Amino acid sequence: MVSTMYKVYGDKFSGNCYKISLLMSLLQIEYEWIPIDILKTETRSEVFLARNPIGQVPVLELADGNYLYESNAILNYLAEGTEFLPDDPLNRARVLQWQFFEQYSHEPYIAVARFIQRYLGMPEDRRAEYESKQAGGHRALAVMDSHLSKVTFLVNDAYSIADISLYAYTHVAEEGGFSLDRYPAIQVWLKRIARQEKHCVMGAK
Repeated sequence: MVSTMYKVYGDKFSGNCYKISLLMSLLQIEYEWIPIDILKTETRSEVFLARNPIGQVPVLELADGNYLYESNAILNYLAEGTEFLPDDPLNRARVLQWQFFEQYSHEPYIAVARFIQRYLGMPEDRRAEYESKQAGGHRALAVMDSHLSKVTFLVNDAYSIADISLYAYTHVAEEGGFSLDRYPAIQVWLKRIARQEKHCVMGAK
């Protein structure tokens, strides 16, 4: 893929932002990282909302001045025509299947619990919410572990943006109170992805 200058507006601790920096590094795409501090409500500024009216990171700014937001939409845009997004319609749909799983069954539990513990330091008024996320997070991890016990990567045994989408918050799940000890297949998969991660200059950790 030909390198093109992009700008990525993101928070360095965000798993959703990490997805983008990891893929761009793997594809050797040149980009400028624009730090956004979500705890300082920088995503609510008038300038930022002009880029993304939802007020969330990451945001990708294209060379022509267009903006793209929602992490998995950005991944699909950047991965088009590369090895990280299958050409076959069924396997492409399966990539989307896992990305929807990540957004609806995984991220709302694991990422939120991590935010409460890692970003906020477990305030008492959020403890009940944190604890309410544990069961759902473990359900998602169990689904992943069962599938990964039979395959190398999530889709068609090939490293894809499905793996990147789920790796982002899974590899830091323990920061949200989710021990991975009971998920041996996930642990093997994490090590497999980490061998690729070494090429990434920005991280969620």
